[in-house]
Amino acid sequence: MADATAWLVRCDALPADVEAKARLLLLDTLGCLLAGLNHPDVKAFGRALRVAFPGDVAWPASDIQLAPAASGALGAAAACWDEACEGNASAHGRPGLPVVPALLALAATRNATLGELLLALATGYEIGTRAGESWRIPPGWHVDGSSHSLGVAAAVARLTSGPQRVQAAIEAAACQIPASLYLPITVGSVLRNTYAAHAVLLGVMAAAAADANFTMPDGALEEGRRRVLRAENDANPTPAGHWTILDGYLKPFAAVRHTHYGVAAALRLRQHPAFSLAKLGAIRLQVYDEAMRYCGNRAPQTAIQAQFSLSYAVAAALVLGDLGPEAYTKLDDPAITDLERRIAVDVDPARTHRGATLTLTIDGAALSDTVDAVAGDPSMPMTQAEAVAKFHRYTDSIVGRPHAEALVAFALEASATTPARQCFSLGRP
Repeated sequence: MADATAWLVRCDALPADVEAKARLLLLDTLGCLLAGLNHPDVKAFGRALRVAFPGDVAWPASDIQLAPAASGALGAAAACWDEACEGNASAHGRPGLPVVPALLALAATRNATLGELLLALATGYEIGTRAGESWRIPPGWHVDGSSHSLGVAAAVARLTSGPQRVQAAIEAAACQIPASLYLPITVGSVLRNTYAAHAVLLGVMAAAAADANFTMPDGALEEGRRRVLRAENDANPTPAGHWTILDGYLKPFAAVRHTHYGVAAALRLRQHPAFSLAKLGAIRLQVYDEAMRYCGNRAPQTAIQAQFSLSYAVAAALVLGDLGPEAYTKLDDPAITDLERRIAVDVDPARTHRGATLTLTIDGAALSDTVDAVAGDPSMPMTQAEAVAKFHRYTDSIVGRPHAEALVAFALEASATTPARQCFSLGRP
């Protein structure tokens, strides 16, 4: 991690392909954030935060004014509400999820440029990925809100104090990485969505401690691995010099990434000439071990349970021909619930990488499809046009088409010298 930090702080300009990916990540996360702010529970969370963190920063399409750090926390919770935000397979998490809202919220009251924000974003993403690679959680934990705080700390320190404070901010956050439980998802609680908010608050505090020139220990992440995770092996993060942001994915579907392979198979089989819901018999989904561990929820009763359900994702895709946020308003749809009950899900012991095989029995004949890569994977990244279309799908009804187009232009085309705070005025109806 120290080598990666040293490499990042020496970087004062992003390679063209890295900047392009950072801009797409900025756009996609902002779209998920704006859509998430529209949920009643998110609005209630924001109003509750206002009691302790009053301020004057409000996201576009929201009238809840908060202090910058709290606004970033609210934005992080909103960005993951529909479970459509980015991720990175090697990090087993979403390195950009808390970083983007933290930086945007802080930029709202600063003179930071878009170029400075993108450089801080990439710095935080790279640290967040490597922290996730090192902080491999045991069963029963959830990755959000834990190692992500290191990425926020690095990004915020870079934006607010400069590269010389990045390492100290990382050490400060590493001294207090929380253990986030999977339990809320099991019981259907949206409390899980506050984990990314916690990462924002912890990361901002760690960056402040670094800016105050607190003395920091060295090697806090390794000490935490040894004491908290009981890790006996050395961490093996991606070496310095490789931009992991290029390996990260954007999501075409609103669900945990582990479900996407089965969904893609379902949508392809749905186009088969023999496909018929009325004649559909046995259904079998074969996946990899990690997918079953995180997304084995059956008969989901709440949206967050359904977002973590392999069987619901495939059933909804077969019935609806899509898997967007609207799928979680149909938890009591009889056609979906009937199929969900009938899907057999098991782990294919021979599968050592992400992917899925879906087999449908129709009129006694078996139709099968195997998917080893989906849109967003490094081998088939989402195009800019696909990312823009997703952004409009999520935001047009909230901020209006003209404001959504202005935000697209800001994220993807604005010059590096553009004030980052313009995002807030451009997106406000």
